[in-house]
Amino acid sequence: MTRILLTGAGGQVGWELQRCAPPDFEIHAYSRQALDVTDASAVNDAVATLKPHWIVNSAAYTAVDGAEAHPEAAHAINALGAGNIARAAVEQGARLLHLSTDFIFDGQKNRPYDPQDPAHPQCVYGQTKLEGEQFVLGELGEQALIIRTAWVYSVHGHNFVKTMLRLMQEREQIGVVEDQVGSPTWAAGLAQVICQSIRQELSGIYHWSDAGVASWYDFAMAIWEIGQELGLVSTPVTVQPIATADYPTAAVRPAFSVLCKQSLRQALGYQGDHWRVALQKMLKELNDV
Repeated sequence: MTRILLTGAGGQVGWELQRCAPPDFEIHAYSRQALDVTDASAVNDAVATLKPHWIVNSAAYTAVDGAEAHPEAAHAINALGAGNIARAAVEQGARLLHLSTDFIFDGQKNRPYDPQDPAHPQCVYGQTKLEGEQFVLGELGEQALIIRTAWVYSVHGHNFVKTMLRLMQEREQIGVVEDQVGSPTWAAGLAQVICQSIRQELSGIYHWSDAGVASWYDFAMAIWEIGQELGLVSTPVTVQPIATADYPTAAVRPAFSVLCKQSLRQALGYQGDHWRVALQKMLKELNDV
């Protein structure tokens, strides 16, 4: 039995991980209310009491625009919190899988980002997540396992897919950015990858998202098309492509954040679904719910 302490259990990935964990994984799930990762003493006590084989840190301050207004809060969770977990892991001899983000990159490349590419975050969220990675690597070195992901969605929580479905029912026209490109990631598929990575005791820095590339506009159009097929979208709506400049936000988003998954695909012997296939699975699940 592999004993796992999961932080951020109330988030999309944490929620999916609890659902998909195999029978020989004993998940001890801690929401933000149950375990505040910014409280070093509380983290130490939880890890010392449970003595987990692995810690999965999915706790994060993910309000990208909110982080611009509240940088201290983002830094406390994304950077200092990751450091607290990493130190506790070292003290108790536990392995650590830490989730990070495409926002550590500046989005100026025109090919998928490799795990070894230089980081250059353009917003507070990306900077604090990068600092979290650095704390983890500083404490655990080669034993650390970091998986960066992007554009996460699920039937649980707040995300782009559910926001689009709501707006498509409320409005006759929606403008969606078409000059930001990346790869959507269904949290259920990412949770499966986390389980496989733990089972194979991987270490190092890897990337994971669903296969294929899309703009936010492409993603929204697919939501509209599949949503219509399933009856999730029942009113006429026009989805209009717009430029980033026409939709200003507090935080700068990377214009190109496609992640290269090849090293993790090879390590796991698993290719994953194309993002449209994953989206259809998620929307079917949402429809059933």
